[in-house]
Amino acid sequence: MELIITEKDNAARRIADILSGGTYDSSRENGVNVYEWGGKRCVGLSGHVVGVDFPPEYSDWRDVEPVELIDADVEKTATKENIVATLRILARKANTVTIATDYDREGELIGKEAYEIVREVNEAVPIRRVRFSSITENEVENAFDEPEDLDFDLAAAGEARQIIDLVWGAALTRFLSLSAGQLGDDFISVGRVQSPTLKLIVDREREIQAFDPEDYWELFAALEKDETTFEAQYFYRDEDDNEAERVWEEVTAEEVYDTLSSRDAATVVDVNRRTRTDAPPAPFSTTQFIRAAGALGYSAQRAMSIAEDLYTAGYITYPRTDNTVYPDDLDPEELLDEFVGHSTLGESAEALLEGDDIEPTRGDEETTDHPPIHPTGEIPARGGDVNDDEWEIYELVVRRFYATVAEAAVWEHLKVVAEVDDYRLKANGKRLVEPGYHDVYPYFSTAENYVPDVDEGEELCLTEVELEAKETQPPRRYGQSRLIETMEDQGLGTKSTRHNTLEKLYDRGYIESDPPRPTKLAMAVVDAAESYADRVVSEAMTAQLEDDMDAIASGEATLEDVTDESREMLEEIFTNLADSREEIGDHLRKSLKDDKRLGPCPECGEDLLVRSSRHGSYFVGCDGYPDCEFTLPLPSTGKPLILDQECEDHDLNEVKMLAGRQTFVHGCPLCKSEDAGEGPVLGTCPDCGDEHDGELAVKTLPSGSRLVGCTRYPDCEYSLPLPRRGDIEVTDDHCEEHGLPELVVHSGDEPWELGCPICNYQEFQARESESGSDLEALDGIGAKTVEKLAAAGIEDIDDLTDADPDAVAEDVDGVSADRIRNWQAEA
Repeated sequence: MELIITEKDNAARRIADILSGGTYDSSRENGVNVYEWGGKRCVGLSGHVVGVDFPPEYSDWRDVEPVELIDADVEKTATKENIVATLRILARKANTVTIATDYDREGELIGKEAYEIVREVNEAVPIRRVRFSSITENEVENAFDEPEDLDFDLAAAGEARQIIDLVWGAALTRFLSLSAGQLGDDFISVGRVQSPTLKLIVDREREIQAFDPEDYWELFAALEKDETTFEAQYFYRDEDDNEAERVWEEVTAEEVYDTLSSRDAATVVDVNRRTRTDAPPAPFSTTQFIRAAGALGYSAQRAMSIAEDLYTAGYITYPRTDNTVYPDDLDPEELLDEFVGHSTLGESAEALLEGDDIEPTRGDEETTDHPPIHPTGEIPARGGDVNDDEWEIYELVVRRFYATVAEAAVWEHLKVVAEVDDYRLKANGKRLVEPGYHDVYPYFSTAENYVPDVDEGEELCLTEVELEAKETQPPRRYGQSRLIETMEDQGLGTKSTRHNTLEKLYDRGYIESDPPRPTKLAMAVVDAAESYADRVVSEAMTAQLEDDMDAIASGEATLEDVTDESREMLEEIFTNLADSREEIGDHLRKSLKDDKRLGPCPECGEDLLVRSSRHGSYFVGCDGYPDCEFTLPLPSTGKPLILDQECEDHDLNEVKMLAGRQTFVHGCPLCKSEDAGEGPVLGTCPDCGDEHDGELAVKTLPSGSRLVGCTRYPDCEYSLPLPRRGDIEVTDDHCEEHGLPELVVHSGDEPWELGCPICNYQEFQARESESGSDLEALDGIGAKTVEKLAAAGIEDIDDLTDADPDAVAEDVDGVSADRIRNWQAEA
């Protein structure tokens, strides 16, 4: 029997389908899917099924000094015991083993882990390695026809990263957490790549906070020719003879304004026409793909999760690549032919095939492991094979390929300079003469600016003049895609890990919002590291370690050399940290509290803080507890973010609840609590009305939630949900079946005719029961995510609410622990 081992279950299913011609059978072994056909069995791992950790005697944080971890032994243990057990059972029966994990450093290490598990139970079986960049019929069959050997050097590079990240992360995380007394789920996390990345974000925030705006003025005028009006801007030559538009002295700006306002004509003194070639973009590397997906509103993590699913399904090539040069064996015309006739993508493909010479663009990076990200030629059905988000990302990849084989665009620019006395006005027009690649890649702006043809010496009407007072702006925060580009430039992380690093920073409470903004805890951690151990946040040190791991992969260094060097660096850091433990702890404790502070308690004047209960929900509590027991509820949906805006009545910061697409501003918790109460009575309670005269009324809870509930609560708990936002109108129309008035919610442009609240809720329940899984009732969970959760043992709402978010996030690609907590709260 030949045993085929892939990195994930969906890859196993896809490969089984290709190699069996769709005739495979599937069964379950220890809860793991096994695909079988013609003497072959294929099983998918769940990423890493073996992890590195310290021996059990190092597990108690209070009994082990963090510095002891530097030289502690590291051992491998099974993290997915059911998968490891299944692999052992199948390996004992195998006469050939083929490892078909992803082809990169991480995939090679996962393959080596599988290799070692097989060798434990079957020392003699031949083990071969197959590599491919897309899970398509042609590539998979070719790979299995030409197997290779496992690359133990490449795997060792991945293993070195694991060990170094464990030792650095565990030792420094424990030191800071113990110093601040911050244990349990809210420990203070430090990481080899995570911390220098955090410093990038913190440094930018410092620039923003330290920024001192300067006043300046700009002047605009409306010029007119033949009843066509266009805008021109005042400019002058600065001391370096460059064109400048900003006027830094108000007196000067007003002088120019007075002069321009007093004239009704301007004379053209210069006309400049030129054409510009707008070259098509290079093929997609991982970083540039994330940037393009970010422009469509996708986070780095979400974009990569979708890309990985499209790769596994065979629609695009492997999405983790630095390469920006297509391989020689890629035939652009052949690939374009696959899209001819498609309802959405066919017209562009046909237009490109009409070109004389199809020559792809080339980027600056050329590697030999994977090609740039491009479509394979297998086209999914929108709404069937893929959902709307997946289709949008798929189309982006297809159209980027189109762009790379399209013609350049051509722009025509017209610059007109007009003069009023000694003051000059300029108008810049541009027109797209040849759309070129923009016809097939509509993601870049093609906005035109019309300026009419004029001649030197011609007089133009001067109709309006505006003087605008402005001030300089601080630098913008890094967006996720720009941050990943900066990480790449500085050698932080790899194409496979950068988006995960950002997700960890969110999960650990170091950054919030998008673009990412550092919390006060993040500022404190970076401050402490810079003051006492600056190498922890040094991009140079982290980049050097990445180079060392590349040296392992190329056989120029060994795992032991690199990990020993890393331990020596860490020992030097702890030498500097040892004498400052108490000072660091005080600094971190203060910052932790600052991140949670809302304002003064109305009962005792101490700080009100956002706190979490043992069940994971959030509330507002007084820092004076137990002397003061004042509390306020917060909504059950989402994670609270404290905003800068303050309530004028209570001097409390407003709160925003982060819950994916359901994110909303809750406002001042004390205002919400004071607004709570019963609204209009709607009718008889169906549970207790006949026996106890209970009535249904519109209610607002202290947490801000609204519902239709019985007036006899808590004796009667009958309730129906209502939307959180919008004004509720009770109409004169009544439901014939339930006798309740119909409701209309006024929120946004269009009113929402909710109707009878009982009928509305019954319809909702019916829709959810038809969806196939109660998990799909939660925001952001669709059929694909249900499949992923099921593979991790989460099959219904009860499973989800009982699960450990961190453990599930580790098992499920593209789903963070924070998102799981939001789902648990919503459930």
